Amino acid sequence: MRAPATDRGRLLLLGCLVAAVVLFTATVPLLRDWFDLRVYYGTVDSWVHHGGRVYDYRVPGTPYGFTYPPFAAVAMLPMAFIGPRTAIATALLLDLAALAVVVHVLAGPVWRRYGWYGAVLAGCVLALFEPLRDTVSFGQVNLLLLALVLADSWLLASGRGRWAGAGIGLAAAVKLTPAVFIGLLLVAGRRRAAAVAAGVAAAATACAALVAPDASGVYWTRAVWDTSRVGRLDYVSNQSLQGVLARLGVESRAVWAGLAVVVLCVWARRARRAVDAGDWRAAFALTGATACLVSPVTWVHHLVWLLPSFAVLVRAGRPRLAGALYAVLCTSVVWLWSDDASGVDGFLGGSTYTWITLGLLLCLPVGHLRAERRPAHHSPSATADPPSTAAPAIAAASARPGRPSSSAAATTAGAATGSATGPGAGRGRARNASSEPTGSTRPPAANPQSSSARASS
Repeated sequence: MRAPATDRGRLLLLGCLVAAVVLFTATVPLLRDWFDLRVYYGTVDSWVHHGGRVYDYRVPGTPYGFTYPPFAAVAMLPMAFIGPRTAIATALLLDLAALAVVVHVLAGPVWRRYGWYGAVLAGCVLALFEPLRDTVSFGQVNLLLLALVLADSWLLASGRGRWAGAGIGLAAAVKLTPAVFIGLLLVAGRRRAAAVAAGVAAAATACAALVAPDASGVYWTRAVWDTSRVGRLDYVSNQSLQGVLARLGVESRAVWAGLAVVVLCVWARRARRAVDAGDWRAAFALTGATACLVSPVTWVHHLVWLLPSFAVLVRAGRPRLAGALYAVLCTSVVWLWSDDASGVDGFLGGSTYTWITLGLLLCLPVGHLRAERRPAHHSPSATADPPSTAAPAIAAASARPGRPSSSAAATTAGAATGSATGPGAGRGRARNASSEPTGSTRPPAANPQSSSARASS
């Protein structure tokens, strides 16, 4: 179906789409009542105004409290001086700003071509994405962390790598999962960027230790190892490998560690291949998927880390596959097994998002930046075949008005896909081309994820 050619047709289409999205979000998803934001707000309020300890606070009527490193609590201290409604409004504005950064980095200059029509259309499509819906509804920090990490992706791809790693370091200080991206920098041979990321993370952690020494001692000696603080590992919202094993009744940490090592080995090989091709987007997308798989707990709202993978699929010329996988992640299908994930159907259906993440790690196209640019940089060799008798006719045909030359077409294709240049791209051209929960009704505040269990942040 072709897009409407007139503004009136576009307005009509967008009006219908917005209405459908509003109806969907009002009836299908389970609104989370800002539960995680209330955890953050209650923690810093108790800490600052009532002399409470960061990791002792619990949301009234629930067993859930603060689970992030101490630096996250320090960064959230301003919430202690504003009201809860102001905190919610601020969180929404920060989410919108972070989403704008994410879209800008992933889509490049392409999104500007479609103006207001493309912006509203993209907003509707993103509003259906379950991990994004839950991130906003919970008042989570996932989008902010994704924006920080992708900012480093843009710095590396654009050749502005002097400060690359700072965003990853800040994100890793707030939450441990983004620390996997420091591993990406090491795999890519970017030692300076890895040192910057590790240095920023260490400095932020040291700052938190100075501001909150008691909280730091509790977190790094006890709380960080206590997975029971965040919820049951077998809960259907946990879409990590550990979650799959827990639902199968496999409690051995050795089995989980072995699978995690295999996943990390596959990731290291594929990420290195992407970096050698100068394809930083694919490298960051693979790392996001890997972080979701190897983390002990990956709630559905954590899967915003898969957004870069869909951008890579579209850029690689596979929009239908991207659309199909994206649509599944909009359906909340895993919640059909929220009460009972046993049996073959529970194994397959209750871990649907895990299988999608694993498939992206194994099959995500890499190296397409190099493949797109190669024709534009091709130079004839000394052993090139002599020109054929058809050469004049071909030259004449290509010189006709309205028919761009092959080099111009290649340049246009590179621009349309947001191809980035930077360190590592030239090295890659010489190589061959290669190919976090939702239900149907609003839960009580004490149990926002399901009627039987709660998965915290």
